Amino acid sequence: MPHSHTRVGVTRRLPREIESRMSELFDVTYNEDDSALDRAGLAALMADHDVLVPTVTDRIDRALIENAGPRLKLIANFGNGTDNIDIDAAHERGIIVSNTPSVLTDDTADMAMALILALPRRLVEGDRIMHQEGAFTGWSPNWMLGRRLAGKKLGIIGMGRIGQAIARRATAFGLDIFYHNRNQLHPDIESQCKATYVDTLDRMLREVDIVSVNCPHTPATYHLLSARRLGLLQPHAMVVNTSRGEVIDENALADRLAAGEIGGAALDVFEREPAINPRLRAFDNVILLPHMSSATMEGRQGMGEKVIINIRSWADGHRPPDRVLPSSADI
Repeated sequence: MPHSHTRVGVTRRLPREIESRMSELFDVTYNEDDSALDRAGLAALMADHDVLVPTVTDRIDRALIENAGPRLKLIANFGNGTDNIDIDAAHERGIIVSNTPSVLTDDTADMAMALILALPRRLVEGDRIMHQEGAFTGWSPNWMLGRRLAGKKLGIIGMGRIGQAIARRATAFGLDIFYHNRNQLHPDIESQCKATYVDTLDRMLREVDIVSVNCPHTPATYHLLSARRLGLLQPHAMVVNTSRGEVIDENALADRLAAGEIGGAALDVFEREPAINPRLRAFDNVILLPHMSSATMEGRQGMGEKVIINIRSWADGHRPPDRVLPSSADI
């Protein structure tokens, strides 16, 4: 199929350079006002395009896929995670799914590390105080005391590319790295990351001072940090989540915070995003960010370039380099 005959439907506005390049190559339909499409809007794009380019917030479920038009043969996700797409349903319909892996590894790891620093040192709390006229009356020995990072234990849930990148950064701050993963890493990678494998999540949660959530959202990881597991944390322990909000039971987290049984939390993703659990706004020791861990200009550009490569490869009759198969959809 000539590239110019490839009809591509894009659900959200992309970086200008990416849109220009896509328009040169393909016959593209853009969402001009950049508002999130409802099911009818998604269905309309899926009815008469060869390729759908959704983002991680567009839920492409079985019903939408089964009712897609016969032209649709590729869903080129603008994002690394693919939990927004029913991979099995797409596979059954002969629709290929691709994503944009690796591009956001460093950006997300940088943000996770920033939160690992900010939470115990109360950086956001301090900033809020300085924005209130008269709230800061001068230094004193017991003012805004936080906790030192060096010598503390960081527990990483999910030791993929991002988890490993966080481990490498965290060792520079003197943190001892522990991790729980579906499979233990090769000893060479463990050595590079200076990371120790813990075979059960429960045991790791009991021991660590900071938890970093970096696993994907799958049926197996929904509410992985449940009320019971949050109850295993030490009272001073802190939770950082830059992965997916559904991994944490937010009401259980709020319960622990309200009871003073957890040291704090820093969340960039939320269980019912874009809705935020209002209980979480009540705590000074909670940092809330608007899903911005991957938000760099370089990262978005790189994601767009991967989307274009995946579409071009498919249009040329080749397998997209970032194809996601049902058996690997949760990796």
